[in-house]
Amino acid sequence: MGPGNRPLDLEWLEDFLALAESGNFSRAAQARSIAQPAFSRHIRALEEWVGVDLFDRSAHPAALTAAGKRFQPLLQEVLAALEAARIKARAAHDLAAASLSFAATHVLSLTFFPRWLASVEARLSLGPIQTISDSSQACEDLMLQRRVQFVLCHGHARAPGRLDEAQYPVQRLSGDVLVPVAAPDARGLPQHALGTQQAPSVLAYSEASGLGRIMRAIQDSEFGKDFASSLSVVFTAHHAALLRTMALEGRGLAWLPMSLVADDLRGGALVDAGAGGWRVPVDIRLYRQQAHMAPVAEALWQLVRDGTAQADRGG
Repeated sequence: MGPGNRPLDLEWLEDFLALAESGNFSRAAQARSIAQPAFSRHIRALEEWVGVDLFDRSAHPAALTAAGKRFQPLLQEVLAALEAARIKARAAHDLAAASLSFAATHVLSLTFFPRWLASVEARLSLGPIQTISDSSQACEDLMLQRRVQFVLCHGHARAPGRLDEAQYPVQRLSGDVLVPVAAPDARGLPQHALGTQQAPSVLAYSEASGLGRIMRAIQDSEFGKDFASSLSVVFTAHHAALLRTMALEGRGLAWLPMSLVADDLRGGALVDAGAGGWRVPVDIRLYRQQAHMAPVAEALWQLVRDGTAQADRGG
């Protein structure tokens, strides 16, 4: 509502912008597919709603008044915000309408999830699916906020996450292994290697990474006391895919999932930086909401519990 509680028609705002751009009532009305008399009435109604003249009609072409010049950028911001609100509302509706909603860590959304989903679809009609790919921490947040039904991530018995601590139901879908890898030198040997006297340059996972949580939890007990402090961390990132890219560039060694680097190892783009050792077996896990879910989501969970919704991990 404006002055005198008069209603505002959003069409008038678009008409205003069209006239401000062209400066000509006839051309602006044509661009808006409106008869010129009706277009002129819209502009006058908007000015009455604002309470001041927005256009100087004595100028040719019609020019914005000082009030109109002030009104124009603010109006453009309002319309842009309305369009953004519409898009976000539709996205929220689409998410709510999806039969299944998953959050998957970046690396598993690229490697494991597509094959696993195909194996599920061979047994169950799923309908619409919404998938969000993010860091492990962000995926946990989505589950704890009840914004997704399932979370797909790596896990390790000695590195519990927040979903484990909150006792969310979980099933192991498959296994993977974190392999220390690095780019080869001219002789095919790793440019950065473990087990040497010189501390290797390491590409590490950030605090938001589930794989980083696993590595921090087990490395000293698995690889020797003070192992972590002996490493020279030169780069940190959330995502294994980015660490892989840095490893391919020769920037250091990284513990990467075999599901991600199997082809690189076979092709020689990366080599084992630990001479076959220093590996960390991990689970590929699916967590679900604690509350009852939609029928198709419950049917999928039953397939998982029965062990009939599996996918080869590859590599």
